[in-house]
Amino acid sequence: MALGSLLPDLDRRPLVGLLAEHAVTKPAAKAFTFVDYSSDRDGAKHTLSWAEAWRKARAVAVSLLEYAEPGDRAALLLPQSLDYLTSMAGAFAAQVIAVPLFSPDLPGNADRLVRAYSDSAPAVIVTTAAALPYVEKFLDEHDVPRPRGIVLSDEIDESIGEGYELPSISPDDLAYLQYTSGSTSAPAGVEITHGGFAANARQLWTSWDPPEIETCEAVTWLPLFHDMGLVTALALPLVHGNHVILADPMSFLMRPIRWMRLISECPNVYTAGPNFAYDYVAGQANAKSLEGLDLSGLNVCLNGAEPIRPSTVENFTRAFAPVGLRPGVLRPAYGLAEATVFVSGSFVTNPDPSVPARMLKVDREALTQGRIVPSDADKAQSLVSNGAPQGQYVAVVDPETRRERPDGVVGEIWVHGPNVGLGYWNNPERSAETFGAVIEDAEGIPAGGWMRTGDFGGVHAGELYVTGRIKDLIIVDGRNHYPQDVEVTTEAASPAIRPDYVAAFAVSGEETERLVVVAERNRRLPVAKLDLAEVERAVRAKVNQVHEMHIHEFVLIEPGSLSRTSSGKVARAATRTRYLDGDLVRTADRLAR
Repeated sequence: MALGSLLPDLDRRPLVGLLAEHAVTKPAAKAFTFVDYSSDRDGAKHTLSWAEAWRKARAVAVSLLEYAEPGDRAALLLPQSLDYLTSMAGAFAAQVIAVPLFSPDLPGNADRLVRAYSDSAPAVIVTTAAALPYVEKFLDEHDVPRPRGIVLSDEIDESIGEGYELPSISPDDLAYLQYTSGSTSAPAGVEITHGGFAANARQLWTSWDPPEIETCEAVTWLPLFHDMGLVTALALPLVHGNHVILADPMSFLMRPIRWMRLISECPNVYTAGPNFAYDYVAGQANAKSLEGLDLSGLNVCLNGAEPIRPSTVENFTRAFAPVGLRPGVLRPAYGLAEATVFVSGSFVTNPDPSVPARMLKVDREALTQGRIVPSDADKAQSLVSNGAPQGQYVAVVDPETRRERPDGVVGEIWVHGPNVGLGYWNNPERSAETFGAVIEDAEGIPAGGWMRTGDFGGVHAGELYVTGRIKDLIIVDGRNHYPQDVEVTTEAASPAIRPDYVAAFAVSGEETERLVVVAERNRRLPVAKLDLAEVERAVRAKVNQVHEMHIHEFVLIEPGSLSRTSSGKVARAATRTRYLDGDLVRTADRLAR
């Protein structure tokens, strides 16, 4: 049955008020540090104290109000930086609805930026002097609303904010629009209130309850225009006035071990990232890269935002155990933008960092029929526990009957709590379908006010196990298959396939759906040594052996050509569309030239 409970005394006060308080109570203490690797290979650190951060935020607020009124939108089109954080806080202080986006020169995201920007119709843009030419080009080349003005965050005279008084802000006022990554549909702006932003941050703190909470520091490279990055870098530090150390995502992608080195500098630290990031950095661990590292002060590595693989948990823990990483520090969690970010975490049910994350082996055939049945069989499938919620409810519901499913039965995950968004901006029909759900015959839980996640999952022994996206489900001969499971099997079939770059999806057949698997070629294997027929045979055999399913078509494509969302997730729907349109960059075509 439903997991969790509400916290009646949960503090929903707007966090921007705490920024003003920290500026008075701890003015010289470190608030935000940005580590710039673009000018210094070892990272040049730039730090704002709480007093400096509030002074900048007030100046941004005054600048925004020259072009916007409370309730208007301000689009943040600037790169990862300290200015991004103070610009968000400035929008909060001005009661202008922030729209956290990104500089238009970020590659591969032009279409998403056009749609999100147009949907929000901002009155003002915030950017930097360096990014201004890209913003002007974006406005000139696309049919998008023109703003009333553009604010350059790095050229504001901070003295204009002196004397600015923070207005009375209600927890129910809109704080920002969090645009979804669009992995299965067009990006939509989730309406997050000041109270929801504050509630989710406090739910997280309550969930893991770290030792010596006042001295905790955060290390993050996550994009600030994404929910996990924004909450990690801004919401969490504001609650208790903790220091956050921020880097650019590209600096992590270029040298992932930098993440661990920044963590190693902190005696009491937490971090967060998607599953691929832990896989990526574990793959870089060797005697040389581990030299000088000390991860004994790392308390929590929150792992979320995409399906969590048991192998990732094991590989990351094993790779960094020699430098003090405790086996239970990597904490799987579940969340989504519609709930601000955090829904449930393994640290709620398993708070001891010396105890590894819980994994459950289940009967693979039973899972295809929607049941979670523990099994010790060789072909059993491992699921990673996402723990339980804190300060909110999670229910597993039959999406057709809208009744709760019993424990051990898979259904749609529904969420109810003060952290849930109000709806989607300018989309009342989709909002009503997602945020206005009602549970039939509810017992001991609220009947209305539920948010449908679109994810399948189930509860076993008081813990949540997420099995996959409803829209991605592959149904062949009446059996349900989750694409991420087929993708993992495909990767393991041949070294010619690039890990984490596989998309499995269904296409229509005469009597049942047909499975298509698209995989990127691993660039580490020379093309001259590639035997396409052998790769395909290996993949077909492995998928048939593990899943008892026939592949209708296997397509090997060139590196860098698989569709992904702005947050790095595999975009199965987009890949399916490109497959049907004949728009994939096939390796076979390259070899035939």
